[in-house]
Amino acid sequence: MSLRIKDVAFDDFRSYEHFHLSGIGPLTVLVGPNAVGKTNVVEGIQLLTAQTSFRNPTGVQLVRDGADFARLHATAADESRLLELGLTIEAGKRRFTLNGKQKRTADLKGVIPSVTFTPDDLNLAKGSGTTRRNALDAVGSQLSRNHYLIRRDFDKVLRHKNSLLKDEASPLLLESLNDLMVTCGAQLVCYRAALFSKLAASMASYYAEIVGNQETLSARYAPSWLAEDEWLDAGETLDRDEARERFAAALAASMVQERARRRALVGPHADRIEFFIEGRPVGVYGSQGQQRSAVLAFKLAEVTLICDLLGQQPVLLLDDVMSELDEQRRRALVKFVSGDIQTFITTANLAYFDEDLLAAARVVRLPLERKDGE
Repeated sequence: MSLRIKDVAFDDFRSYEHFHLSGIGPLTVLVGPNAVGKTNVVEGIQLLTAQTSFRNPTGVQLVRDGADFARLHATAADESRLLELGLTIEAGKRRFTLNGKQKRTADLKGVIPSVTFTPDDLNLAKGSGTTRRNALDAVGSQLSRNHYLIRRDFDKVLRHKNSLLKDEASPLLLESLNDLMVTCGAQLVCYRAALFSKLAASMASYYAEIVGNQETLSARYAPSWLAEDEWLDAGETLDRDEARERFAAALAASMVQERARRRALVGPHADRIEFFIEGRPVGVYGSQGQQRSAVLAFKLAEVTLICDLLGQQPVLLLDDVMSELDEQRRRALVKFVSGDIQTFITTANLAYFDEDLLAAARVVRLPLERKDGE
């Protein structure tokens, strides 16, 4: 049985001086007007489970105005385990704990994974490649501690290289740094390729279900060393030694151009990920409905992949996405969350949900009423 959140509590987090929600079940609907703090609840749960926030805030932004620090806490349990998750945010720094013991971020990856779906995620289909790369790495980081660490290490090397290129450092120094880029970058690309092959297959299946098998979606991935019209074949993974060789060759070939443009041009930061419907790029040719179906399929595939690879159901966090989806896509999402996945949904309008779903849910109206003495 998967771990499920039983209660959450925040102190001096975002807009909340105090917030406590106990007795949490499989489905929780948080309803209230705009600017009442619904999204803050979703963000707090994501920070405790995925150790990150879809808002990409600074530590200072997470602490309530006038307070010195914020504290977040959650209890999760299954039939045999009881876990206490904690997060303290102070002086811009985050400190995580598990059962009262301080833990590194990497050590908590996958303990209680979560998948978050917000209106901004609808840019996955038509937004920049960076958006899709970050989304893929976010999944990988919860599935594998090594994926998280390699991505972190590569980002450090990339920042250092870009700094050297801007400062017009010597070719010898840049060649030395390229060796480090190859070491961690090739490994990151291999992780991505293996993960993407699984995600793409699941995504195509969900898309077909959403649109009633009326059209076919494919998702493709290409390391930066491939030509613009080249992609990895469906289900193709990469050998690490081959990836190292091809990455090293591409870096050597691009050295003159990188020095001229004073930024790194080859590496995982330039990998390509695209979604296609009947062979045509969704971001360019897809209708709004097709783009949103593709993103919804991506998110559902995330959940399924985590279940399959970790044997642990993630927490699903849906922040005001029902208002962004039409009836067909809302039905597809509601059908999915009506299963066993523990889900938190925020909304300003309960009319988006049918009576059967609301009858099975705990509906929490925000702001919470304060009890006497609190």
